[in-house]
Amino acid sequence: MKHITRTFALAATGVLTLSLAACGGEGFEDDGGGDGEAGQSEAPASADGPASLQMLIASSGDAETQAVEEAAAAWAEDSGNTVDVTVASDMGQELAQGFAGGSPADVFYLDAGAFATNAEAGNLYAYEAEDNDDFYEPLREAFTYEDQQYCAPKDFSTLGLIINQSMWEEAGLTEDDLPTTYDELAQVAETLTTGDVTGLVLSPGIDRAGAFVVGSGGWWMNEDNTAPTANTPEVVAGLQVVQDMISSGSAALSSQVDTGWGGEAFGTGRAAMTIEGNWIKGAMSNDYPDLDYLVAELPEGPAGPGTLLFTQCWGVAAQSEAQAQAVELVNYLTSAEQQMAFADAFGVMPSRQSASEDYTAAYPEDEAFIAGGDYGHGPINVPGIADVVADLNSQLENIGSADLESVVESFDSNVQAVLGR
Repeated sequence: MKHITRTFALAATGVLTLSLAACGGEGFEDDGGGDGEAGQSEAPASADGPASLQMLIASSGDAETQAVEEAAAAWAEDSGNTVDVTVASDMGQELAQGFAGGSPADVFYLDAGAFATNAEAGNLYAYEAEDNDDFYEPLREAFTYEDQQYCAPKDFSTLGLIINQSMWEEAGLTEDDLPTTYDELAQVAETLTTGDVTGLVLSPGIDRAGAFVVGSGGWWMNEDNTAPTANTPEVVAGLQVVQDMISSGSAALSSQVDTGWGGEAFGTGRAAMTIEGNWIKGAMSNDYPDLDYLVAELPEGPAGPGTLLFTQCWGVAAQSEAQAQAVELVNYLTSAEQQMAFADAFGVMPSRQSASEDYTAAYPEDEAFIAGGDYGHGPINVPGIADVVADLNSQLENIGSADLESVVESFDSNVQAVLGR
């Protein structure tokens, strides 16, 4: 079912831009852990007496910091433990320093893009939160390494098609014209392209073009992340969709229209449509409050619906001496009730399926984003691949004229080198 939502002239409601840095094991009898299908064979370390937990987060602003601090304090009061929340200025660097120095935070935000590297390094304690199956399956997969889930998804976002309501109507388009396929997307993008307005403007790189790869039935790695699969007809076909629209002039990258990202191109009227996550709400309400727009699920590709997931998890340190208490805290923070409190405070979408109905009732404008939780794809889940992904993104900065076969061959070769180390 196609989900379409409309958003009009947003006032400042305290919903802030989603922080994206981009978020196990067997159940525990003593700590209220998961359902025990896989994973941790050893009992978690438990503090003697009340635990003093250290938590490290990357915050989008005061609203997020305050909400996390209040939730941690509430759990601490109920449990008799204490939690000290620290906001990182450079999450990756501070996590790495903590692991290297032997004194990491007990609980921390961990971006899906950094997950596999830390799992391979032995930095993470593998656990499953209570009612683990309630988390969207693609989110659980995002935090699974070598068949072991390590941590509970904290929240998530997906990509949606963001459409300028006024431009859409002025072009004579109606709800019946909302694109459901890539061909239809190309057609409406062409219709909406006029003068200084480009029909569709995308931020560069795989975090946008990758959605078309998913919809075309491809991905950059095989299912168990043991071999690259970029040099396949499906991946090339997905990239070709983007290249063809850019070559035709009906689409462009944000840099080609002198803007920093798709949301800026959309807000300034350089784009009639863009593809972004629900974090765009904050940008629109803060910078372009008079802009009327609607949000739809991304059109389906030949393989079906496709979107990307952006997520973090609650990591627990392998070196923590209070793993049991840390997991108890995560259980509290990932309850449906607390996830809704976080959604109200700073605009994130709950990672639990059981919270989706309450969330869409409170925020109907996000229904199209929530729908992607069922079929979205997480990031490339391979240790030590960050430089390879950066190189791929660099090559896709000129996707309109790039030799796509050369791009995917280069990626596969670079991944093979990483896997062979």
